[in-house]
Amino acid sequence: MHLRQSRLDCGALSAAVRDDRAPHLPCGREDVREHRLRQLDPKLLRQALLGVLAAERNHDRGHGKDTIDVSATGNAALADRLESFAALLELADAQYHAVRAYRRAAEVIRSTPAPVAELVRAGRARELRGIGPGIEGRLRELVETGDIQELVELERSLAPELIGLGRLLGIGAKRGVEVGRALGISTLDEFREAAEAGRLQEVPGIGPQTERKLVEALRTADRPRPPRGLLLNRAWILSEAIADPFGAEVAGDPRRFKDSSERLAVVACADAPKPLLDAFERLPQIVAVLERAGDRATGVTVEGVPVELVVAPRERFGTELLRATGSEPYVAELEPLPDGRDEDAVFAALGIPFCPPELREHPFRGEPPPLVTLGEIRGDLHCHTTWSDGRESVYEMGLAARELGYEYLAICDHTPAVGAVPGLGPDDVRRQAEEIAAANERLAPFRVLAGIECDIRPDGELDLPDDVLAELDWVQASVHGGQRQSREQLTARSVGALENPHVSALSHPTGRYIGRRPPNAVDIEAVIETAKRYGKAIEINGLHRPARRTRPARRRSGRAGRLLDRRPFAPGPRQHAQRRRDRPPRLGHGRRRAQHAAARGDPVSAYALRSATSGRRRDQSSSTREGRTNALRAAPRRASDRCAPR
Repeated sequence: MHLRQSRLDCGALSAAVRDDRAPHLPCGREDVREHRLRQLDPKLLRQALLGVLAAERNHDRGHGKDTIDVSATGNAALADRLESFAALLELADAQYHAVRAYRRAAEVIRSTPAPVAELVRAGRARELRGIGPGIEGRLRELVETGDIQELVELERSLAPELIGLGRLLGIGAKRGVEVGRALGISTLDEFREAAEAGRLQEVPGIGPQTERKLVEALRTADRPRPPRGLLLNRAWILSEAIADPFGAEVAGDPRRFKDSSERLAVVACADAPKPLLDAFERLPQIVAVLERAGDRATGVTVEGVPVELVVAPRERFGTELLRATGSEPYVAELEPLPDGRDEDAVFAALGIPFCPPELREHPFRGEPPPLVTLGEIRGDLHCHTTWSDGRESVYEMGLAARELGYEYLAICDHTPAVGAVPGLGPDDVRRQAEEIAAANERLAPFRVLAGIECDIRPDGELDLPDDVLAELDWVQASVHGGQRQSREQLTARSVGALENPHVSALSHPTGRYIGRRPPNAVDIEAVIETAKRYGKAIEINGLHRPARRTRPARRRSGRAGRLLDRRPFAPGPRQHAQRRRDRPPRLGHGRRRAQHAAARGDPVSAYALRSATSGRRRDQSSSTREGRTNALRAAPRRASDRCAPR
């Protein structure tokens, strides 16, 4: 069995293993893309990991131990308990801001390279971003006693296994607990037995309709899907936390960077799967085991998300990683898969080029298009500041972007019509332009662009007059209010904005909000054609929550030869610090979605500054639009425009 030294077990492993040699990797995972593994002796690692796992809190309700020893298990163990605390506080109807604070603290702790337990002992935990006196007290309790007493009490009173099953079956956390306690059941098999015996209607509030819903959910639980997918950032955090103790690779929907992750999987390498499967059942993230057979097991988290662990022998690791990554239609087209120690070997045996996971949504055997990498991004064309709903000043945003290696950054704060947050009127825009000019003097030769995210009002008018827009370097036009208008109204608003000579790009054209709001009724084909006609860009929002365009819409943009305004994330100081730690799974959701889309279009943010903003502020006559259009079209095109898989 091979296990890598991870964030979870770094302390215990370093204490147990005093050997810097690099022995043989049994699974050949040195060839797996995007991973650098530190190689340690398998036998010693097995002993060290079992010691770590033995210190984990035991979720088998037949055991009495209810705490974990975090003295040597590293930052991930601390983060796991804070995340569990946040999840149960949410179930206990705690304040939203408190829940969010604990989740953010867990993410900061997980990504901190220094041992946080030592910072806690030294009284320096509050030096970490987002750690206040309350969370510091919880961390001190966790480090000194091994657990958080309130968390232990919440776990006993709220029954996480029933909560997870209730969410998985689509009846919700509260009803899941009610059903389980009324019938004295807590596992999926017991739910099935109760349903077959007709006992579900014994529970107060469970009528024939709810019973039918539960029975149907139980029938499909062999291939479980959560009622709502996870956002990419949460899916990666959860998957990594489960994969790390086993040195496993994240697979499933997160590895393909699917917008909403419903299928989570990790693939580990070992000749004997039983010890890993046993340890999987004891992980703090797994509240119930749905099924276990042979070399794999499926558990469910407190969020109701099923997670599969696959344990593969060394000669089939690449095969199982490819299969577990999916998607199902893509893998089905390649079956039967040959044995391979890594994915490169599997693709070579199939006689087809290696296909990046991001492009495995649909059956495809040809040469995949090149993906845009982080190093190719020259600037960000849509960022907010403290002038509207941002957290940093113009100068702070520009400084962080310059340190990322960018050449330019466009400040595009909201206008008043957005309503939910402060917006900039004409006078505000001009005052902000003075601040931008001052920032440029300090940051030269880096360039901060004066821009705006101008609302398209429900009547189709832009929220700022043309003479103000004409003074700006970059103008994003956005639909915020009126998302429920008719197809004709929404399309007319977007098309009209794109026809305005001062508008540079259309933001989030479909208004989609992952897990909360479906795409609006806009005619995206008409929008794309209009953007193409006038040489305008269409934004792809790379933030993990509001992915405002679906993959089919992005593919249509690419086939139309449309310019894509990639919005990766606002590179404030915190994001800059995270990126310097080079954690692609944590930060990569925006980057990877942009890669996937940019493989089908022409990413404006990969342009040099002069090409991206050509025509602005130099000629405000009717020829401005043509000048900018020609300059953008003359910029180097990617070969991917001509070879996108359908």
